[in-house]
Amino acid sequence: MVPFDRDQTKARLGALARRGIFLGTSSWKYPGWQGMLYDRQRYVWRGRYAESRFERLCLAEYAEVFRAVCLDAAYYKFPERRWLEELATQVPAEFRFGFKVTDEITLKHFPNLPRFAARAGQGNASFLNADLFHSRFLEPCEAIRSHVGLLIFEFARFSSADYARGRDFLADLDVFLGRLPAGWPYGVEIRNREFLRPEYFKLLAEHGVAHVFNSWTDMPAVSGQLQMAGSITNPALVAGRFLLKPGRNYETAVKAFAPYDRIQEEYPEGRKAIADLILQSMLQPQRRTMIFVNNRFEGCSLGTIGGILDRLELPGAA
Repeated sequence: MVPFDRDQTKARLGALARRGIFLGTSSWKYPGWQGMLYDRQRYVWRGRYAESRFERLCLAEYAEVFRAVCLDAAYYKFPERRWLEELATQVPAEFRFGFKVTDEITLKHFPNLPRFAARAGQGNASFLNADLFHSRFLEPCEAIRSHVGLLIFEFARFSSADYARGRDFLADLDVFLGRLPAGWPYGVEIRNREFLRPEYFKLLAEHGVAHVFNSWTDMPAVSGQLQMAGSITNPALVAGRFLLKPGRNYETAVKAFAPYDRIQEEYPEGRKAIADLILQSMLQPQRRTMIFVNNRFEGCSLGTIGGILDRLELPGAA
């Protein structure tokens, strides 16, 4: 199990958040974190540990230490206002959520997965539908707008049947971004490394949308993305998601790393990229930076974040 200094981490993350730098995890409902971040006794009901109680209430305990989290659940179905309001009641005013926008907006074709049932393999008529995004996603989010730190349009890897040329995707994306309501913190995350070209970064910059630096199976390392000219497309909003070490797929990481209670394989280059993002942002006082670390990155995002905070020697160090 990873040594985790709860009080020290809280102090360090709080210091970063006061400078507009929010460092959190991808989701939070991990039983493997009990004994590190979570006190199992808080979820005992009538003398027995209640998993349902843990899943429903552990966000409040998470938010005692962290100031941000990436919420993946919104990717699978449109969020309901009541659900969002309930989440907001568990966190302090300064807490920020990163939301993955529902895949009904970002999938060009539905994958052959059981959850899509009869739609599997079919084209998606709602792809890049700005009106649907506004009515089904943004309107519920209005209820907790002060807590919204980042809205991520995550585009799964497109096949050649989806887009024969990257410029065709950019043309569609340009129209979509141009129809979005202003004033929200938008980010775009792509999984086609060949799309990481100057015209892509230029398009996002024109719309004031952040390129979400992402560590993923088939993507260049984030250190390489940071070196690409124009990759910081919105100087006021920088975002990074550290999901997998490049070259490793999701299913392999899940099998190797669960239950996510220890670092299984340190990834020094990835850690340095996170530290670099933080250090760059510390020099930009008007910038908001949202960084999320996944358990599948090294085995335990609590350990990854603790190691990065140690590396930065932030206030709160022993």
